[in-house]
Amino acid sequence: MPKFLSFLALILVFVASTGQAGIDTYEFDTQEDRDRYNRFIDELRCPKCKNQNLAGSNAPIAQDLRRELYRLIQEDQSDDDIVEFMVARYGDFVLYRPPLQKNTYVLWYGPIAMLLLGIVILALIIYRRSKTPNINGGLTDGEQERLEAFLSATKQSELNQQTNKK
Repeated sequence: MPKFLSFLALILVFVASTGQAGIDTYEFDTQEDRDRYNRFIDELRCPKCKNQNLAGSNAPIAQDLRRELYRLIQEDQSDDDIVEFMVARYGDFVLYRPPLQKNTYVLWYGPIAMLLLGIVILALIIYRRSKTPNINGGLTDGEQERLEAFLSATKQSELNQQTNKK
């Protein structure tokens, strides 16, 4: 039993130490620098994880980017300089909100164009359906005659039943 408890304690130590490995701790001179750092790791995307910010990624490249970001903030680089550095190194992909440029027009205007295209297609469908003649409710002449005969027979039968009740 003591061996089992020792083994269990050893496993818990290993599991707990691996859980601590992904946490970066950096000391900042001011709260403003800490806030800038937190804002950047929330706004910059991990190049490996595709749709995860630097704060939520444990990829080695994300750890390197956080370390590089810390270094740039400690060197008193401006926000624009930091963004330029990251974009020069990793491209516009690291930004969740890429700038409006020729190569990002589809990204910015694509959803609006698709919505307008959908509205135009819907309007064309409605217009064409309204112009389609709907003669006799879509029935052929023979079907229309049989329907009218059936309705008149039903009406005549109802009148006969009403007169018989009186």
